[in-house]
Amino acid sequence: MEKITLSEQEVINALCYFHAKFKHVQPTDVEVELMYDDVAGFTAEAYLNGQMDFYNTVNFITAIRLYLDEQLHRDSISARIVLELHDDEGIIANIEW
Repeated sequence: MEKITLSEQEVINALCYFHAKFKHVQPTDVEVELMYDDVAGFTAEAYLNGQMDFYNTVNFITAIRLYLDEQLHRDSISARIVLELHDDEGIIANIEW
């Protein structure tokens, strides 16, 4: 079984890419802030031109799947994606095939 880990920066990149794709802008135009809460789980706020959009855990996984498909050229359908919060590394994504 193959495994990779996306760093917190790569998770941010995935969310920026996802947000930019649907807003028809460049990923560099998007700012993302990642958060974790025991009740809400993994969430993010994406900022573009002063407007904020909220993302939940399902959006995280969807964004990572798109990033795997289009940026890393990997099969996202068969991937098992687990988000984790680490004291040192922040929010990361462990992926297995």
